[in-house]
Amino acid sequence: MDMDTDTTLPEALRRLSNHTTTRGIPAWRGVRMRRMAAVADPDAAPRQVALPASWEQAAGDALAALAPGLGAVSLPSAAEAWIGPVGARARRAGIAEDLGDALHALLAARRGAPAEPVWQGLAVPRPGFVLNLPAFHDVEMGFDSAGFVAAARLAVAALTLAVPSATTVAVAMHDLAGLLSRLGLAYDSVAARDVGASLAALLHAGAGLGSADMAAMFGTLAQAGPTLSVPTLSVPTLSVPTLSVPAATVLPGLAEAARAAQAAAAAQPARRHHGVSALAAPDLAAALLGVETGGIAPAFSPLDNGGGLSRTARAWLAARGMTAEAALAAMLAGQSPFPAAGAQAHAAMHDAVAAFLDQTIARPALAAAQPAMPRADLPARRRGYTQKAAVGGHKLFLRTGEYADGRLGEIFIALHKEGPAFRGLMDNFGVAVSLGLQHGVPLEAFVEAFTFTRFGPAGTVEGDAAVGRATSLLDYVFRNLAVNYLNRTDIPEAEDEAGDTVGDGARDRAPLLPGLLTGLPPGGWPREDGPRPRRRALRLVAK
Repeated sequence: MDMDTDTTLPEALRRLSNHTTTRGIPAWRGVRMRRMAAVADPDAAPRQVALPASWEQAAGDALAALAPGLGAVSLPSAAEAWIGPVGARARRAGIAEDLGDALHALLAARRGAPAEPVWQGLAVPRPGFVLNLPAFHDVEMGFDSAGFVAAARLAVAALTLAVPSATTVAVAMHDLAGLLSRLGLAYDSVAARDVGASLAALLHAGAGLGSADMAAMFGTLAQAGPTLSVPTLSVPTLSVPTLSVPAATVLPGLAEAARAAQAAAAAQPARRHHGVSALAAPDLAAALLGVETGGIAPAFSPLDNGGGLSRTARAWLAARGMTAEAALAAMLAGQSPFPAAGAQAHAAMHDAVAAFLDQTIARPALAAAQPAMPRADLPARRRGYTQKAAVGGHKLFLRTGEYADGRLGEIFIALHKEGPAFRGLMDNFGVAVSLGLQHGVPLEAFVEAFTFTRFGPAGTVEGDAAVGRATSLLDYVFRNLAVNYLNRTDIPEAEDEAGDTVGDGARDRAPLLPGLLTGLPPGGWPREDGPRPRRRALRLVAK
């Protein structure tokens, strides 16, 4: 059977965008809506959008960007603009009379939605569809495995009907971290990886069944070559080198559902598409559905964009039987109520999930482990020098300790008449720098970090012929060390600047290279009372 494409989707979108009625759509009946001003882009004018009252501002902003046009728009109408043509094609092809209603219901439940190109009516080579994992879970009923397979199957049908020419579709699952938090599962655990891998197997099998449905209705794509068989991959555990489905997961029935879906998909090997399942970066459709973490990424923060606890964090506390007050008390006591998962855990989850999917994003990069530098003890009797100097009239004593080969290994900074708090800070600062030196931190790094630090006392240096001026006591100390241990005489001389300016010296105002600034008045920027004008070009910095 040939797919009916007599009306292109963009043409249908244009016709429907201003004339769509949603009174007859069952999924939106009785749903209380609210209107809000939303922005598709920070620089764009606000757009009035209407969406379910419980949905957040981020969803409204996503709708403003997804829906074609610039005027006011409601979510049911914007959805009908692409669902209507898809449902009409399904009815003409004899697939299903209620496919459009099913897509509306999937969106209203925040379970799934297509990626931005489908909303815009664009025939891209690889249209995508987002499935929101937490929306398939209920505290009382558990995870809706049958509904998840049906949603993946429906997503492939919708993408095929929306973009008939597509040889690949990408049905992706998002917010795995949100689902794991509902279950009270630490992201960095074998049990969590088993759940992730089982879900990936279920997604791939369900989407494969959808592609098989489309192949049965419209035939396989001639340009796709041999029909694609379903991989017989099963759910892995990291401790077992061969892939196998676990006997069970913490989600009752999930592993069994994955095996059953794989068997059903294997019984229908013909495919309409090269690939159907994917790991994908989050997009506007994910934001519309309320996704908090893209794909299989861990939740890196317990806070949402407004500064409150995220849904993922609240779900984690609820699963652990902990109130927000108890979490706050734990944090005040120096404990973290939220588990931290970094790149290593993310990479392990990627390894567990990616084997089941046709298309994946890059594996999270792991920083190379830096071996800890052992502490090099100084000799019991060591050389060094004591420098007495005054910066802006404030005396200090700088004492150094050296290794046998002459390398700097420690510093002490003693102040003459500063307050006890300032003296204590400088004493401990010297200890911290000394520990860094003894653990292999190069002196050059300290010089780069602390020269030109600006705070009082500052000004003319007396008692040290190598340093004429300093912008602070720390600036003086590291200028002195740079001269004596690094032979650095190239550090620019410090300049006096008023304490309430951003920097008003001639060196800041002047260009570093001839012609670097255009339109520069003769003599540089005019001086003003208050902070200097903002620079109109980048400065060149050589390191």
